[in-house]
Amino acid sequence: MDFLVEPFALGFQQRALMAGALAGLMSAVVGTWLVLRGMSFFGDAFVHGVVPGIAAAVVFDVNPLIGAALAAGVMVVMIEAVHRQTLLSEDTAIGLLFVGMLALGVVIISRLDSFSGSLTSILFGDALGVTAADLIGQAILAAVIIGAATLLYRPLLALSFNGDKAQLLGMRPKTAHAALLVLIAAAVIGSYQSVGTLLVFGLLVGPPATASLLSRTVGTMMLMSAGIALFSVWLGLTLSYYLDTAGSATMAIIPVVLFFLVLSGVKIKRGAHSRATRRKVAGDHSGAGVSAVSNAGK
Repeated sequence: MDFLVEPFALGFQQRALMAGALAGLMSAVVGTWLVLRGMSFFGDAFVHGVVPGIAAAVVFDVNPLIGAALAAGVMVVMIEAVHRQTLLSEDTAIGLLFVGMLALGVVIISRLDSFSGSLTSILFGDALGVTAADLIGQAILAAVIIGAATLLYRPLLALSFNGDKAQLLGMRPKTAHAALLVLIAAAVIGSYQSVGTLLVFGLLVGPPATASLLSRTVGTMMLMSAGIALFSVWLGLTLSYYLDTAGSATMAIIPVVLFFLVLSGVKIKRGAHSRATRRKVAGDHSGAGVSAVSNAGK
């Protein structure tokens, strides 16, 4: 038992675990809809898009949440503007802003005296530096995100499978889409300190993608995704303690590894089931042939 308890014996380690758990829950709930709607690339770009806002907030000594929220808003507006006013696909606009916003963030951070430390903290998180005040703010944001996702469950479900049908049912798919963008932004903003703006994508997509291989309903997928996220945070921080690796990065890589492990297991199981089915069919055909020959002899 000491092996499991020792990594979380101190206060800052416990805060890291709680902050990671909150980040995992927020990301898993929102990420479920990202995976279902095939918006993973958008989510990745969105994660990078908040970097300049956070960087500017650090430079001007403003609450980073405000800077990240403004940057997220700019990101959404610019993607829509490029998509509506040109013949370019939405992926092209996302790709351009993906690089542009990240580069702008690094340029802004490079103006700081503590360039290296600030860049590392913003991009890759500082799980062990989370304070009690940070936890309170993160918990409030997590409650809002999970509550909103619960209230919007039916509109987002309809939007994920058939936007036109959602429109006919009066569910306002455009409003649901806009709400999803807000939820994505809020999850990224609430997770950047503990996981980092670049690494939060691992918790945003990894657990839902893994859960999609094992579940048949959206509700089950979301619950399973949350469980995988919590397990990834705990295992990541535990391994980080014993292997002396970066906590945020270790948390982010666990769900990716789990995805490929589960995918391999599912393929092996399907292969075994397929072989068993072929043997059964071959046995049935063989039995039918023997019966036919027997009847002909009579």
